[in-house]
Amino acid sequence: MPRPDTASSASCGIGRKLAAALIAALTALPMPAVASEISQLPVPLQEKVVQAQQACSDFEDGQFALEWGAITRVDLDGDLRPDWVLNEAFFACSSAASLYCGTGGCMSHFLVGDALSSLLNQGWEVLDFGPYRVLLTDVHGTQCGGINPTPCVTASAWDKEAAQWRSAAAEWE
Repeated sequence: MPRPDTASSASCGIGRKLAAALIAALTALPMPAVASEISQLPVPLQEKVVQAQQACSDFEDGQFALEWGAITRVDLDGDLRPDWVLNEAFFACSSAASLYCGTGGCMSHFLVGDALSSLLNQGWEVLDFGPYRVLLTDVHGTQCGGINPTPCVTASAWDKEAAQWRSAAAEWE
């Protein structure tokens, strides 16, 4: 029969592992964030919102709205801390239905630390692949030598040392 202190040490270790796994799982899932005040966003994202507001206002004095889902917190770089994503798909302008998106998709702005990177896409997802967090994006078919409906996906991994996204075009034979 195990000593009581051994059993409690083992269950405590299991509890810590379970807690760490739960934290990792929660930070891996994209979570819409509420920003009732634009001032609550990091400065680079505030600037993107202000530009979008101005573009809306400049087009027939439109009224801008930041809709639910525009701001997402998700771990993009694998450090178990949520980063920021600003999705223009959830920007609205009363005077222009398609001001922020077109046939190529909508801009998404990915903020990791102080580095802001933007990409025109039709959707994105983050997943774990081996030791990497990978950003998958559905992009316009012209990026794959086709036209808009041509299936085309990019996979990018965050390079912490260079503070930039890395991806490659596959060379199929």
